[in-house]
Amino acid sequence: MMLGLSSEQLMLLALILPLLGGVGILLSGRFPNVREGVTLTTAIAVLLVVFSLIPAVLAGQRPSVTLLEVLPGLSLAFKLEPLGMLFAAVAAFLWPINSLYSIGYMRGNQEKHQTRFYFFFAVAITAALGIAFAGNLLTLFIFYEVLTLSTFPLVAHKGTEKAMQAGRVYLGILITTSIGLLLPAIIWTWQVSGTLDFVPGGILSGKLEGGLLLVLLFLFMFGIGKAALMPIHRWLPAAMVAPTPVSALLHAVAVVKAGVFSVVKIVMYIFGLDTLQTLPNVEWLLYVAAFTVVLASLIALRQDNLKRRLAYSTIGQLGYVVLATAILAPISIVGAALHIVAHAVGKITLFFAAGAIYTASKKTEVGQLDGIGKRMPWTMAAFTLGALSMIGVPPAVGFISKWYIVMGAFQTEQWLALGAIVVSTLLNAAYFLPIIFAAFFKEEQPGGKDHGEAPFPAVLALCITAALTFLLFLFPDIPLALAQQIGVEVR
Repeated sequence: MMLGLSSEQLMLLALILPLLGGVGILLSGRFPNVREGVTLTTAIAVLLVVFSLIPAVLAGQRPSVTLLEVLPGLSLAFKLEPLGMLFAAVAAFLWPINSLYSIGYMRGNQEKHQTRFYFFFAVAITAALGIAFAGNLLTLFIFYEVLTLSTFPLVAHKGTEKAMQAGRVYLGILITTSIGLLLPAIIWTWQVSGTLDFVPGGILSGKLEGGLLLVLLFLFMFGIGKAALMPIHRWLPAAMVAPTPVSALLHAVAVVKAGVFSVVKIVMYIFGLDTLQTLPNVEWLLYVAAFTVVLASLIALRQDNLKRRLAYSTIGQLGYVVLATAILAPISIVGAALHIVAHAVGKITLFFAAGAIYTASKKTEVGQLDGIGKRMPWTMAAFTLGALSMIGVPPAVGFISKWYIVMGAFQTEQWLALGAIVVSTLLNAAYFLPIIFAAFFKEEQPGGKDHGEAPFPAVLALCITAALTFLLFLFPDIPLALAQQIGVEVR
């Protein structure tokens, strides 16, 4: 083990390090180079600690720590299993890359309040890791709320009226759904089962039946507003007013991943696949997910603002994870877990590219991108790889996750799910490929700004994440092994 620490100690260290880094960021705020050095050093340290836990989880260990007993049988506790390990690895791996990108973006655009930005980013990473390590619903809920509150200042970072309005929408929807729906669902679960622990196979078998179990499922699925199931999705496009590194945090590193992670975790460890498979009318979740996938893709097709197009693309891609979960087959759960990884590296690449385009050219609309590939070849090459992963075309990692989801749909004869995947894949191609074609094969519009690539740190970061979409297709061993362990646990 790293530094001679146990797995339990490493889990706690991974949670503490970002907070210590946040303090260091505040103390060094007047010295930008030192502040950013603290950010990168902390992010790399968290990455090393989190990744040192992977061998233990793959070996079948499930380290757990209880910090505080709130009531008899109800505690603030952490327990690491394959799904949590996968989410934690994604967040830890992308944080240093996002930090590198942030340095180029925030300096290149001369953004204000950079110390505040890096501080709340560190707090958000702690919250994401807390969700990943949560051993029960109480712990998950606490860190879920911390993630919402710590990302609000990031969404409203610019301080303009538009930014503050977006922040209010963001905070309003996520807090309303979590307090109004998720919290009652958690209290109800405690009342009927006497526990909130995450247990393979679920804790509700024989505790609730029929319509009541469907109502509880409804409260959980729509209470997790971060999963952006329609119609609980407006916060996501509203938040696009934030700086691009925040958009990347929202879409790839922490926030939406916390949402779909929570959906998969609750279906597996609170309800259990066996319980849901025997439940009449449980298909409603699949219908809602399929509707979200297709409608979000249609809306994305109509968006000329690049970040809004990517935002609606994210809603559709999150729908894939919920759809795969709603198929209720172990192989589709493997696909759901893998798609969390695939979407993370693909979508962060796309947002990095959008931010680099804005930084270098101040262009924000799809219709302005004719010929930009000649000025920004590295950025647009990376964008192309990210787009191919989102479409699900080999050799990009998005193909692997979609393959498992499609196999789950075939295995369970869920033809609606299969149809939604096919239609949305075509729509993904329809809203991404014209951007790529225009960037490389159309002539630039006259009168544009003379520019080249964005600052080097931003371009380096987006090239790294673009390469990951390709490398994870060729070498998917670790995420696939963790995802397959998840599939085994739900059998």
